[in-house]
Amino acid sequence: MRCLRVIIFTGLTFLLAQSSSAQQKGKQTAKAAAKDAGADWPMYHRDFAGTGYSPLGQITTQNVAGLMPAWTYRLQSDAPPAAAAKGKGKGPGGANSEATPIVVNGVMYLPGAGRVVALDPETGKEIWEYPVTGGAPSRRGVAYWPGDNNNPPRIVFTIGRRLVALNANTGKIDPGFGKEGEVDMVVPYNSVPLVYRNVLVVGANSTNGPVSIGNARAFDARTGAKLWEFNSVAQPGEVGHDTWEGDSWKDRSGANAWPFYFTVDEQRGLVYLPLASPVPGFYGGDRKGANLYGNSVVAVDVQTGKYKWHFQTIHHDIWDHDPPAPPGLFDIAQNGRTIPALALTTKSGYMYILNRETGQPIFGVQERAVPKSDVPGEQAFPTQPFPVKPPPIARNSFIMSDLVTAADTTEEHAKACQELIAKNGGVANAGPFTTWPYRAEGAPVKSAVVFPGGLGGANWGGVAWDPNSKYVFVVSQDDGALGWVEKTRDGYDRTTLDGAGPGRGNFEVRVGNVAWPCQKPPWGRLTAVNTATGDFAWQIPLGITEGLPAGKQNTGRPALAGPIVTATGVLFVGSSDDNYFRAFEAKTGKQLWATKLERRGNANPMTYQGRNGKQYVAIVATDTLAVFALP
Repeated sequence: MRCLRVIIFTGLTFLLAQSSSAQQKGKQTAKAAAKDAGADWPMYHRDFAGTGYSPLGQITTQNVAGLMPAWTYRLQSDAPPAAAAKGKGKGPGGANSEATPIVVNGVMYLPGAGRVVALDPETGKEIWEYPVTGGAPSRRGVAYWPGDNNNPPRIVFTIGRRLVALNANTGKIDPGFGKEGEVDMVVPYNSVPLVYRNVLVVGANSTNGPVSIGNARAFDARTGAKLWEFNSVAQPGEVGHDTWEGDSWKDRSGANAWPFYFTVDEQRGLVYLPLASPVPGFYGGDRKGANLYGNSVVAVDVQTGKYKWHFQTIHHDIWDHDPPAPPGLFDIAQNGRTIPALALTTKSGYMYILNRETGQPIFGVQERAVPKSDVPGEQAFPTQPFPVKPPPIARNSFIMSDLVTAADTTEEHAKACQELIAKNGGVANAGPFTTWPYRAEGAPVKSAVVFPGGLGGANWGGVAWDPNSKYVFVVSQDDGALGWVEKTRDGYDRTTLDGAGPGRGNFEVRVGNVAWPCQKPPWGRLTAVNTATGDFAWQIPLGITEGLPAGKQNTGRPALAGPIVTATGVLFVGSSDDNYFRAFEAKTGKQLWATKLERRGNANPMTYQGRNGKQYVAIVATDTLAVFALP
């Protein structure tokens, strides 16, 4: 009977089989299309260009206000009893995570406290866990290498000076990499390796000393063999060596390639290295000259490390105002031609928009005279590069009329700031690149207030780029630093008055448990720059000061991390120290949604699509990964 039925319905069976096959292919095509449309978040800032842009479109400006918590995952062991009862929160220590998770092929990977984990991105359930010994994994994230015919896919991360590879499928050490799964980098790197084809690029977090130079290096992703090393302090015979007077280049520490991640121009095969200040950072009497490649972005061949071009953002830095994040890459349409561009942000409060092929400024840069130094032996560089456009993204000067008043905040705050200035014997500021005054031993207090302060205008979060509006977005803060330079046992260094401010001598006072800057708000900003013109499209305060009356709360707050943006024009950002996670309309800066996290979301967010077709948005809030979705 069964055979007869098959014979009778052979034609229909064939048609049904064709239909079923077509449906299955359609499902596979739809699934592939969803994946191609950006289901994954495969690297720190999603793509090699570091755009922080997702083409996902389920969450829109119309429905983002409906976002609800989907799941959470504790990163450390001191989880509350309720979380511990659910089996979450393994591993010792590890608060204040700055990690951005990655999602590849439907699996989420991130570092926890004392471990690296793979999670189901729809539920937060652990797939595998790798307990780390002999140190802690970088609290900033992990990287994914897809493998090849001879090697499985790998999760690559750093533990101090150790570069470690795990089998991405099992979470076990992959012994085919380096020596039993590890490479000794010699100089530590506490951030996320760049994985580009079969090249792993790492930076350096060095200390003072000849063995701790801050060079970027690259290793073979298959074997762990070292491929190249770029000298961040130009050596004899190299471009820029003449910017170091005498032998001041020898055994010079610093100029670290320390950012959280790197960006790559795939078409040109260039990786962009943002390099920090030489050490010591606040006194340069022993290193006269411009000091290349300190405070520069350097383009090098990603396969060989060969130098292509550089752009220096500060000559002879004595403020520790390096470019803390790699540039975001995009194209600009100008006068009928397409210009390959990048946007580089700095702690000094400027954004430089450069041709990423040549390093030339697109909207112009002017070398302007800046204040001199009165510190013995120090010669501040006579000029610094000021971008013509865009305008400064953070405060870079101060006059006494900028001092906060009771009308701006409260009587208590204004009085505390006045007392802080009195303790410092008054403060002086000569505009951008104000130098630190010299204080001889036993002399009265003599202090400068420098803007931006030690944590800079923009910090490590980097920029996000929206190809629809052509806007690039950046988070910055307005918090000054107090101090002077005095002679120490080892030379000269910056000093601050005891109790001058809670954050390394910042120009701020503590009100309750929160630091309030001493100049008029804003204290933190979110800015959109129109890359077609170099002008601001909009700028708003980012964050609120809840200790103030309702009408005064919109001050902006200090922030370090950066934003992301989606195809539907939704901009997500945490970062501010008021613990809010927010969504804005990318075109206008209008706030669309906000939720208060248990702790600060001091990390770049990310978004991805689950296998269930739902779009999720995630951010690490100090010690907890918080994930949101539409109901």
